[in-house]
Amino acid sequence: MTGTLNSVHPKYARMSLYEASFRVKHECPYREISEHYPDLTIREWYLSDCQVIELTSPESPTEELLEEIDRLGTVLHESVDESGLHVVTQSCLCSLEDSIIERFEEFNALYQPPTIHRQGWEHYTVIAFDESDVRALLQDLEDDRDIEVLSKTAITEQQIPHSMLAPVDQLFEDVTERQMAALRLALESGYYEQPRKTSLRELADQTAVARSTYEEHLRKAENKLLTNAGQFLRLVTATSSADPLQVAKSGQAEQVAD
Repeated sequence: MTGTLNSVHPKYARMSLYEASFRVKHECPYREISEHYPDLTIREWYLSDCQVIELTSPESPTEELLEEIDRLGTVLHESVDESGLHVVTQSCLCSLEDSIIERFEEFNALYQPPTIHRQGWEHYTVIAFDESDVRALLQDLEDDRDIEVLSKTAITEQQIPHSMLAPVDQLFEDVTERQMAALRLALESGYYEQPRKTSLRELADQTAVARSTYEEHLRKAENKLLTNAGQFLRLVTATSSADPLQVAKSGQAEQVAD
């Protein structure tokens, strides 16, 4: 659904970059619920075959709100405590027909997720390669919806969010369903906390597979995730000259010893 800087047409490669943030109001699946519950914030991500929706509120939800959330899609996570409401759901992409996201690509604009819905407004941020593209996009949106520009600024290439350089779903490429389940169980059980709150044996005991099988799923998930994240790590550190682990000095010392 989203473009990346790596796929941009060559003629835009050396142009200035512009970031625009704006909000629009029109009929959409989340307008009514966000207007009805002004303290509710809805964040919307688009993956290759589904939407992931995160709903948060500092207030305890009413039964009516919980029923409305159930109708939005499959609930993946739900918690209600003293900090308020936190729900994550998954749904199909049917609501994206004639989507505003498709218009961004028409005007050479890169969409920066998530879309944020609050008090009846949808909030978007895009990056474009020419200021005229931003103006044309905003004028096009004004034809069929209320729109309010929040900011429009020139940016440098170094300021581009790293999340724009590669789709988030690439992080989970080649990770199987069982490996994903093993990783999620370990994460939610506190396996990666310091100190650890559980062991591999305790995790495996919660499943129907042997400890060795569970550990194999978990290790493969970890390895694939770290391998896929390598490109992001290199992007984040590419412009940094810091050497906090003194890797360079260690290498120099070894050469001197030889």
